[in-house]
Amino acid sequence: MAEKWVLMVTAQTPTNIAVIKYWGKRDETLILPINDSISVTLDPAHLCTTTTVAVSPAFDQDRMWLNGKEMSLSGVRYQNCLKEIRARACDVEDEKKGIKITKKDWENLHVHIASYNNFPTAAGLASSAAGFACLVFALGKLMNVKEDNSQLSAIARQGSGSACRSLFGGFVKWIMGKEEDGSDSLAVQLVDEKHWDELVIIIAVVSSRQKETSSTSGMRDTVETSPLIQHRAKEVVPKRVVQMEEAIKNRDFPSFAHLSCADSNQFHAVCLDTTPPIFYMNDTSHRIISCVEKWNRSEGTPQVAYTFDAGPNAVMIARNRKAAALLVQRLLFYFPPNSDTDLSSYVIGDKSILGDAGIKDLNDVEALPPPPEIKDNIPTKNKGDVSYFICTRPGRGPVVLSDETQALLNPETGLPK
Repeated sequence: MAEKWVLMVTAQTPTNIAVIKYWGKRDETLILPINDSISVTLDPAHLCTTTTVAVSPAFDQDRMWLNGKEMSLSGVRYQNCLKEIRARACDVEDEKKGIKITKKDWENLHVHIASYNNFPTAAGLASSAAGFACLVFALGKLMNVKEDNSQLSAIARQGSGSACRSLFGGFVKWIMGKEEDGSDSLAVQLVDEKHWDELVIIIAVVSSRQKETSSTSGMRDTVETSPLIQHRAKEVVPKRVVQMEEAIKNRDFPSFAHLSCADSNQFHAVCLDTTPPIFYMNDTSHRIISCVEKWNRSEGTPQVAYTFDAGPNAVMIARNRKAAALLVQRLLFYFPPNSDTDLSSYVIGDKSILGDAGIKDLNDVEALPPPPEIKDNIPTKNKGDVSYFICTRPGRGPVVLSDETQALLNPETGLPK
């Protein structure tokens, strides 16, 4: 076997947002949840992790770079994922490069990993979910692992719980499982991204700072101290999951919106019920909820659902393009950009929604009339409270990128480009 070769795979994996939340573990090491959860996968064109994994006999240790900075792989979560994938590695042959790696060889070969998020890391946009899902998916392809994405999801879960849901597009259910070894705690796709493709998703990035309480420690504190969490896991979520599956299958937006908003609010109520209380949402988050609730009530049927993960960012799901355009008008009325901000960096992702909303530039934003539902009580404008908005939609699951120019590692050296 020639000693100079480098074998590489680059993959791209979307992030996902839970509409029925996962909060609380029954096993900290294996990351086994106390309830099922359901998520929507976001379009990787707008929110994804790209990861390149490489193997070479020239590498003397496993190494990893995230967004250009080298980071340690000694953490137990990374080690678990690497160990599980290596245990399933199969023979690999690359005739072009004259490389043959046997199952046995994998035990002594080291890997290099480079990962890049096209959105803020650790700001409550599920960056670790996309990251671990991409790591496991890419390593699985590199090492010719035969397991399907559901079985791979049980490995990704050991890196970050919600990572298991990023191995599929569309709407995904993470089944909590009953087995102690976690073998039945995995993700399954409910429907693909084409099933309900009129939905439009708008994310208000309220602050891209790291959050004060990490999800891991927050969850642990909640399970230990909140009397509400057990009631939620045993009584509320099982019924909601059944109703949510039904709503998704039938594209029943009123039920979907009601369940999403209620579950998000209950998740944050459980955080407040923790000792000491956990505050993931802030004043801006609350104002966004109030804006959506007022509009939905005035229409008599929900136009938009909202959901908040462990952070202040609002994820709003509009029932169709028309509702999304009206939502953008409202959001820009309440939360206009600063006068020195460029509109094209304030609304990113699928910018065609701006056209639907009749907004070409900052003058159009300033000319927006108050929404009809706030008749007399015109609120003050809140410039600077939202960093930017991302417009997206339900998206596909992970893919391998065959275009070598998209690789993050140099094909000759296996080091970051």
